[in-house]
Amino acid sequence: MSTATSRSLLLLSLLQARREWSGPVLAVRLAVSPRTVRRDVDRLREMGYRIVALKGPDGGYRLEAGSELPPLLFDDEQAVALALALQTVAATGADVGAAAERALATVRQVLPSRLRHRIGSVRITAVGDTGVAAGVDPAVLASLSAAASERVVLRFDYTTSAGRVERRRIEPHHVVTVSGRWYLVGWDCDRDDWRIFRADRIEPRVPTGPTFARRTLPSSDVRSFVSARFRGAAGDGSWPCVGEVILRLPAARVAPFVDAGTAVEDLGDGRCRMVGGSWSWESLAAATGRFDADIEVVAPPALRAAFATLAQRFAEAARSDGGGSPGDADDVTEPDRSGHEHVRVDPESR
Repeated sequence: MSTATSRSLLLLSLLQARREWSGPVLAVRLAVSPRTVRRDVDRLREMGYRIVALKGPDGGYRLEAGSELPPLLFDDEQAVALALALQTVAATGADVGAAAERALATVRQVLPSRLRHRIGSVRITAVGDTGVAAGVDPAVLASLSAAASERVVLRFDYTTSAGRVERRRIEPHHVVTVSGRWYLVGWDCDRDDWRIFRADRIEPRVPTGPTFARRTLPSSDVRSFVSARFRGAAGDGSWPCVGEVILRLPAARVAPFVDAGTAVEDLGDGRCRMVGGSWSWESLAAATGRFDADIEVVAPPALRAAFATLAQRFAEAARSDGGGSPGDADDVTEPDRSGHEHVRVDPESR
């Protein structure tokens, strides 16, 4: 048998979901008698909800719009869903970020104190388009966010892309959503490095660890840090490999298609200078070659060598009849000719 409080919560939720309900239908949905439904309606009226009784053979009820709401009745899942939705709505492209923040603050003011604290600890950041949501337990997101807010070491089991389950100890910094996936950004206590973990692969363990002093991200903010890591750049957004080339194309035909941070200068005579970066020299060479134009490498020599390497690979690919099997470079970090290391995105975060 459900308690009066939980029934009231469900009843209010039903009244908010549909304009009108008949008494018998509500009784069936609540698994109680019509008389108990009437008592529950009276209880909600005493709390300040304006519920109108409808006339008819069976009678019914309607929650009036425009009423001043007393403390809202949300369960934990609804509270977390509300906090997540209002904090990610700006990433949909609608210019409502400030309005969403005000709405969340308004809702918090009319929530019971327990739920006010609950959604106050749910702090997430949307990086770019939220995309199509991937299935993640809201309780896990709330747990990760609360640990970051309270600055307590988080212990969890993490399922890698290879199917291994690893025990991790992390100082959680932030929960972010990128292209429909949720991630935890934190300092790995055992690897002494910043890491990004997919939330759908995390199974939190209890109890949590001790409190910690928050570290400073190697970037201006969490958005730029995550964006840089996913592009393969360093945490501060800088590329390990930066080169300069001259393309036999006017700047107007190149500039609209370069990545952020790439400089394009018009040189006249149908040519332009382009200075950009990437996580490896071969990657930079390939990105430059996509413009289908004559290329003059200005600097450095490592970029010129990368073009030679790609030329050989492409020539071999043109002669190949197939049948080769690519190697597994899932989490390899290998030096390039300049002494830099290729900065690869941690495969466990994809």
